[in-house]
Amino acid sequence: MLGQRLVEFYNKNNKFELLCVSYEDSSYLPDINYSKLDLTDKKSVKKIVLDFYPDVIINTAAYTNVDKCETEKEAAYNTNVNAVEYLAKYGKITQSKVIHISTDYVFDGTEGPYNERERPEPIGYYGRTKLAGENALISSGVNYAIIRTNVLYGCSKFGRADFVKWVVNSLKEGKQIKIVNDQINNPTFIDDLVIGISKVIEFDKTGIYNIAGPEFLNRFEFTKKIADYFGLDKTLISEITTAELNQVAPRPLKSGLIILKAETELGYKPHSIEETFKLMQKELGL
Repeated sequence: MLGQRLVEFYNKNNKFELLCVSYEDSSYLPDINYSKLDLTDKKSVKKIVLDFYPDVIINTAAYTNVDKCETEKEAAYNTNVNAVEYLAKYGKITQSKVIHISTDYVFDGTEGPYNERERPEPIGYYGRTKLAGENALISSGVNYAIIRTNVLYGCSKFGRADFVKWVVNSLKEGKQIKIVNDQINNPTFIDDLVIGISKVIEFDKTGIYNIAGPEFLNRFEFTKKIADYFGLDKTLISEITTAELNQVAPRPLKSGLIILKAETELGYKPHSIEETFKLMQKELGL
């Protein structure tokens, strides 16, 4: 989702030459300079970075299935840690800036929301690999920025549905949905995240930045906001606790990310949740 919107954002500006890479067999987006790449293959990463010699590398790839990370540890580590090491290694040679996307799952979710200076304490393998990826980048010596975010949603047209589209589609089809009421975050509109990334690049910022939404709420409250805005039947929505789901991986519950640093240093101004719904309705016809 994020990759698509970044490509669309930068493709509108002719001063940038883009090279898009993905593990997919073909590009989702038409008329885009695209190369197939397995980021976990060190030689392939070396070739593509040294051939293109980028000024900036934006890594939006990750193994994000939180439950599968617990059982497919090698795949998760290869994508979330080794691939970052390879991008950093060859990005350093080309003097590229590496922008890496991370997550609030590096925290345990007991005392959120979190700022950039707080000590990470991941409770699941996904969070541990994302933290290891951050540390690999920091220790590499490359010019880097780490952007932590959470609960992405927005206007991407291809791939699996985001949370908002899933809720809208489910309720329109009259399906009963169970939503957790004890996971607190500040959901992030993808286009806001794109702007945040562009500001980090524009101002050549280094270090960690939280880029997320302005409103903290639990997932059940978020779902009710979706139903209210789109005029859908809230009686189809029922509350459940995270523990009742019996998921393989633990989730940080009281989480979310404080965005004051981004607001102050980058001039970051995220849309309100209602504003983002209006934008999605206009672009996607929800």
